[in-house]
Amino acid sequence: MYALVTGASRGIGRAISLQLARRGYDLLLVARSEDQLTALAEEISQKHQRQAKVLALDLAAPGAAETVTAWATQQTDQLAVLVNNAGYGLWGRFEQLGLAEQQNMLQLNMHLPVALTHALLPVLHRASKAYILNVASTAAYQAVPSLSLYAASKAFLLSFSRGLRYELKASNISVTCLSPGATTTSFADRAGMGAELQATANKVSMTPEAVAEAAVAGLLAGEAEIIPGVLNKVSAGLTSVVPKGIVEKIAAGIYEKYL
Repeated sequence: MYALVTGASRGIGRAISLQLARRGYDLLLVARSEDQLTALAEEISQKHQRQAKVLALDLAAPGAAETVTAWATQQTDQLAVLVNNAGYGLWGRFEQLGLAEQQNMLQLNMHLPVALTHALLPVLHRASKAYILNVASTAAYQAVPSLSLYAASKAFLLSFSRGLRYELKASNISVTCLSPGATTTSFADRAGMGAELQATANKVSMTPEAVAEAAVAGLLAGEAEIIPGVLNKVSAGLTSVVPKGIVEKIAAGIYEKYL
């Protein structure tokens, strides 16, 4: 059986791909960097003796979901896992960030996973058991000043996952939402965060490998939501009991002072 992973070339997506290969899945790997994808495919073949096919593509480009769907269905008729991992953040005040770049982020974080999921659900229904993993963030659980639109996009993905899981509960497809906290990936660089803020985040960061191990174990166990790490679980849980104004003030205190 095959697993399709977007944003597979590095970070959490790369680590999830390796975890799935270790558990016996062949891989369809999609991201922008062909060199990184090819290196990952070779590692999967050597370490886990699984097949890995690669598609280098800008997933925020128009028609990307259709391209991925056509390619994936040409590669296999045995797709059993869809991992919607591709995404990024932008750090800064909403009115000061470029609108085009923010819309590009929304395309990747929201529209792509929706389009891919819709297109590939008929394929996933053919498997005896299938899984969808949507990668959100602990930012999905509260508003985050200076990451306002990123947090909103991840809140969308969390809500979408919850609703879709309920719709598919009587089917062969299990839907899981992964919400990692700070992780040692290129996220902060891509988001434009300064060195001081990155250093603060690194103090509580998890490795992509630790996040991926928890993610794949929870996915295959049919869990609804996965928040790796005790600190992340506690912080996400507090958002449901602490008044929203206080939560937003705390979040602003963490991020805005570095602007």
